Amino acid sequence: MSRLSFDPDPIKATPMAKYMKNKFLFLGVQKPLRAKAEKELLKESLTWSVAKLQTEIFYYYQLEAREYQYLAIDLFNQNVLRLNLEELAEYVPLVATKEWWDSIDAWRKGFNDYIKAYPESLTEVFSWFYQAEDFWLRRISITLQLQSKIKTDLSLLEQAILFDQQTPEFFIQKAIGWALREYSKINPVYVKNFIAQNNLSRLAVREGSKHLKKASKK
Repeated sequence: MSRLSFDPDPIKATPMAKYMKNKFLFLGVQKPLRAKAEKELLKESLTWSVAKLQTEIFYYYQLEAREYQYLAIDLFNQNVLRLNLEELAEYVPLVATKEWWDSIDAWRKGFNDYIKAYPESLTEVFSWFYQAEDFWLRRISITLQLQSKIKTDLSLLEQAILFDQQTPEFFIQKAIGWALREYSKINPVYVKNFIAQNNLSRLAVREGSKHLKKASKK
């Protein structure tokens, strides 16, 4: 199968770019159409060697239009469980390019899937993002275990949150609230006590308490 090219839709491209603060060029290919166009390539990618997979992911990610970054991350997430830790680590520099919340949160899903499948890798993977100079990477350290539920390592979650406790960056505080809100669905008492015992930002508290408030109304 030859490399994939998306057909642009200029009418849709403008509002899509505006939604992302005009930080990236968009072709105007919305997610349902992109998913349909990617389907065969994603299926084929499961037969590629790890080396070819990396080549293709890096190729698409370096293209200008944002839809190609989404495609690259979809290829990564489709194949992430095929990688060993050394191979997985080679993608971290790519994660740290063309960053915004959309790409960071999409990459995070793949790393979360990996640590769920290979829990012995959690500490190592966490270390790639924890205390990074780049706050976008630290966002991943905070949300890395977002879907880990009862298997969440609370020690690592607390480390990530407390390291950025006073960081004024909106996307960091939003991530703290998000991580606490998700875990509150599993252990609301823990989250309630953690919020009470730590001087978190108003944004983190508001976001982290949303499920607690809903639960209290039932």
